[in-house]
Amino acid sequence: MRDVAERVGITERAAIRIVKHLEEANVLVKERVGRRNHYQINMDKALRHPLESHGTVGALLKMLLGSKQVRRASM
Repeated sequence: MRDVAERVGITERAAIRIVKHLEEANVLVKERVGRRNHYQINMDKALRHPLESHGTVGALLKMLLGSKQVRRASM
């Protein structure tokens, strides 16, 4: 979480809180591997806002990052 927080420019505590909310919303699935956590993104999860609920997390990521990066990130 420390690396993610530094890269995004937020505190580690804020990063942990955001990830926890994403887990609770079933956008992220956490898997413990040894001493580390690995996260998988639920690309089919609908967006929460009523105006955007027709879209998915995967579609949003493709729009923001491009399809090649999203494909690589979801492997």
